[in-house]
Amino acid sequence: MSEESPPSPSSETLRDLSGLDPETYYDEYGHEEWDRLEATLGGHLEFEGTTDYLRRYLPDATDESNPPRVLDAGGGAGRYSVWLAERGYEVTLADLSQRQCTIAREKAREHDVAASVTVERADIRQLPFDRDRFDAVCCTGGPLSHLTEETDRSQALEELRRVARADSPVFVSVMGRLAVLQNLVRSVGYAPGVPALATDGTYDAAFAREHLDHLEEPGFTACHFFRAPELEAVLEAAGFRVEALAGLEGFAANVGERHDLEDLDADVVDSVTEAVREHRTDPAVVDLSNHILAVARV
Repeated sequence: MSEESPPSPSSETLRDLSGLDPETYYDEYGHEEWDRLEATLGGHLEFEGTTDYLRRYLPDATDESNPPRVLDAGGGAGRYSVWLAERGYEVTLADLSQRQCTIAREKAREHDVAASVTVERADIRQLPFDRDRFDAVCCTGGPLSHLTEETDRSQALEELRRVARADSPVFVSVMGRLAVLQNLVRSVGYAPGVPALATDGTYDAAFAREHLDHLEEPGFTACHFFRAPELEAVLEAAGFRVEALAGLEGFAANVGERHDLEDLDADVVDSVTEAVREHRTDPAVVDLSNHILAVARV
């Protein structure tokens, strides 16, 4: 998911907090969750970076008689599930939003991979799958960020570890705190919440009521925004060993979100993509990105 530029301040009191519920938010977000990864330069960089690491770390899928099984946890509209299925993987997508599950099934059919993609409505904190079921687990685009309680994030990571086979790769991307702080600073109506968000990274109903009561609505759904060292630490605490950290949008964070991909020449996109790819593991760049990707193993 991409951090959207918050709306301008309103003179009315903040009254609509329904969008802070991630399930409600993504039900209403609809097809935009599928479209966003090819709508802007930032979305392109997120998708390109994620799939680059998937190619590097996923198990081989050349044996068509025994395709590796991959869980797409919090997979939304199924963009990554379709990409995986097209490359020979047997995919199970699990998402809490009924609307996103419906879209994922539609997209799997449209791309002729419905036989390889199973979609189930499920909470990543309580996955309905057996232990050691999957050869790889993806939790990309920020599902872990939508769990604002630390205990819920720990429970979700335990579930990802439980369903992954020993030594299998687990891909987790979260939303970065520094990038969202830049967005908040750009919109003066959000300035009262900047110190609190900088300190603990949690944007929820309590935060909105305390710091944004001068706005009509909070502008984004509930999230815990991560610093890169925090992501690495929580993964290690959950029993994973972290093999790679990458800043998916890199130094194009936030800027890339403001450029429609269709308006850019291909050579411009290629040049920026190459430069971001070259520098996305630099620790400063990782921490600055809209989305921070970790590759870990059980």
